[in-house]
Amino acid sequence: MLLNLLVKPGWVVVENLVQDRLGHAAFGTFTALFAFTLIFASVSDLGLTQLTTKRVAASAEFLPEYFPTILPLKGGLSALFLGLMLLTGWLIGYRGHLLTLLALTGCGLLLTQYTGFLRGTLQAHQRFTTDALLSVLEKALLLALVLALLTVGLTLDNYVVARSAATLFTFVVLYGLITRLYGFVRYRLRWSQARTVLRASLPFAMITLLYGLNERIDMVMLERLATPAEAGYYAGAYRWVDAIMMYMWTVLPLFFAKFARATDQPAEQQELLWFGQRIVTVPLLFVCAFVLFRGEVLFWQFTHSTPAELTHMTVSLKILFVNVLVHAFFAIYSTLLTSTGQEKPVSWLVGISILLNVGLNLVLLPRYGAVAAALDTLLCAVFVSGGYLWLVGQRSAVQIPWALLARLALAFGLLCATFWGLRLLLNQWLLEAVGAGLVFVGILFASGIVKLSELRKGS
Repeated sequence: MLLNLLVKPGWVVVENLVQDRLGHAAFGTFTALFAFTLIFASVSDLGLTQLTTKRVAASAEFLPEYFPTILPLKGGLSALFLGLMLLTGWLIGYRGHLLTLLALTGCGLLLTQYTGFLRGTLQAHQRFTTDALLSVLEKALLLALVLALLTVGLTLDNYVVARSAATLFTFVVLYGLITRLYGFVRYRLRWSQARTVLRASLPFAMITLLYGLNERIDMVMLERLATPAEAGYYAGAYRWVDAIMMYMWTVLPLFFAKFARATDQPAEQQELLWFGQRIVTVPLLFVCAFVLFRGEVLFWQFTHSTPAELTHMTVSLKILFVNVLVHAFFAIYSTLLTSTGQEKPVSWLVGISILLNVGLNLVLLPRYGAVAAALDTLLCAVFVSGGYLWLVGQRSAVQIPWALLARLALAFGLLCATFWGLRLLLNQWLLEAVGAGLVFVGILFASGIVKLSELRKGS
């Protein structure tokens, strides 16, 4: 976890430099291209990663029985969706060099997605430390490559190639590790098994597609409906959201596997939810409060941007971090639902959210650009989070910890009041952050969110 917290913000800093060197419009075009390929890469899995994690966590016999079929099936699906992605890209106007960049980006993302599938095996076997190290490896390698390119001359072409090279190296390392831990798997595609796993994985596939569209459609629509520069502004703001949300996406899959293992044990799931709610939410409360009061400092590297551009990005950033705050409170309920057989209602909920998002984008993006995209994202997050709570109340034996949620909300309010007061007194962002952090520790103990008895027990 510490490595994730160090490497991924470091990558954000480097990518800020990349955007500053390439310019907002050029980087916005690249980001739209990347988002387009990511939608196809995410759906190419057809839910096999989540299905495999859930089945292996529940039964160790699933791995040797089904992997000889799942591995070649997964590879074939990746090749199929790469072809579909290139065809769709050609149909919407990508030609020549742009189509080549699309192909390179698509290959890299599909390989990343395959790597995530293999990492699901480690998660299901509770090898969380190994999984966390591998999640850092690709970003660390890419960080080193891009830093080298910044010194010799960065172009969009060598940037895309560097991303693909880092992904390929990580995949080779992971495949070798899986082979060493569990033995070499001989491919043996059995169509009866393939049909069985595909039928079981389709609900997960729908969720993956919907989440992929929900998170990335804004970037594509911004570039098409507004301008590439607006897409660049949004990318600059969303990059920090992505970096912070990586904490959540690192933690939540661990609870997905644990929730799945305790499917028939509601008392254990309740304990996991109580613990997970605090683990997911507490660190993000501090980050969100800081961004709301001092978000402008995150754009210190954009030396080639005008004050108006920086203000535009900062407003988008603050709206997006209210969205992060909503997810910090409620994303774990989606994990609980999807790990315990409630994939279909979650899919419907996210699908409605996408329709709402697209509708709002069509109306607001041409006029308000990146700020509208951020606001639409927030409104949809509020909608789906309310749906998660309703579904847990209706379809789960686990009780929503309302008292804990209230204490967390109170802690956030007190933290914001602290930031506001320190800004009036000090007006220096670093001193404000340190002071608020110390006060926040006291707030956590005073509100009962963290207890000394738990710390003593843990030690």
